[in-house]
Amino acid sequence: MDRIVFALLNDFQREFPLVSRPFRILAHRCGTTEGAVLRILRDLHAAGAVSRIGAVVARGCLGASTLSALAVPPHALDAVADAISAMPAVNHNYAREHHYNLWFVANAANRAALDELLGRIETMTGLTPLDLPLIAEYHIDLGFDLSGSAPAAARTDSGARSRALEADECRLLHALQDGIEIIPEPFRALALRLGLQESRLLTMLDRCLEEGIVRRFGVIVRHHELGFRANAMAVWDVPDALVDRCGQRAAGVPAVTLAYRRRRQLPGWPYNLFCMVHGRERRHVADVIRGIAATARLEGYPHQVLFSTRRYKQCGARFQHAEAIEHG
Repeated sequence: MDRIVFALLNDFQREFPLVSRPFRILAHRCGTTEGAVLRILRDLHAAGAVSRIGAVVARGCLGASTLSALAVPPHALDAVADAISAMPAVNHNYAREHHYNLWFVANAANRAALDELLGRIETMTGLTPLDLPLIAEYHIDLGFDLSGSAPAAARTDSGARSRALEADECRLLHALQDGIEIIPEPFRALALRLGLQESRLLTMLDRCLEEGIVRRFGVIVRHHELGFRANAMAVWDVPDALVDRCGQRAAGVPAVTLAYRRRRQLPGWPYNLFCMVHGRERRHVADVIRGIAATARLEGYPHQVLFSTRRYKQCGARFQHAEAIEHG
């Protein structure tokens, strides 16, 4: 991979310059021109390697969400997956190797609306979805190091952000769902759309980052298009008294993309600790998962490894307004 392309993909996933001409700053740091940076990023976006340049928002700020799964008869998998993917309230949808073979993230304005959404999915498919809401996060989305180095320092986050969003902040996060335009002055263009001064918009965005409402702002990459095609979700059934300690240990293992605790759904789903691992080869991912088990002292606990077999949908979570709940 070209040095400048690698730098643009790897080095600006967070700490993206929140200034009037951010791509000029990127160009200076990469030793090239602003025009070249714009062209390269547009090409990467068109090719799917870059999903967007924008915000990753903390859970709880976008409404309610859950990880859900269906046990779909194999002959119906593609049709059911396509119907699920067509819902704007679903932002990730993968087939995985398991009896529960279709896994997706569902979002709504609040928990009541989320329950309604899951009920509509059950009615539409004739299948009862697992509902596995997040309880605690041990390693969150701080970016994906393409060099294979250790992840950023993990931290535990067991709650949503503590303050309500202001009206202009809601408008800003909604407008950022698809990222900023790859143009010389993207924040000025966004501010004009929202009827705000650019300086106020940048101040709001800075504040959201400082307070953890926005976890990071930068280049959002797609693993698959960059050659990381082996993707597995490893799950363990850990005693509740030990799961936080085990999760924090697991989060420190290099190549762990995400680590978190979710609610069990008995009797069908006893697992409460989840780790996501991406790699170039299935064998490497399996080795990483064995390393997680050893490091986090998970050996002996019931577990499963669910490799993905197909990606049906991958995009950022959609900002859900309470007055505009998606009804399919």
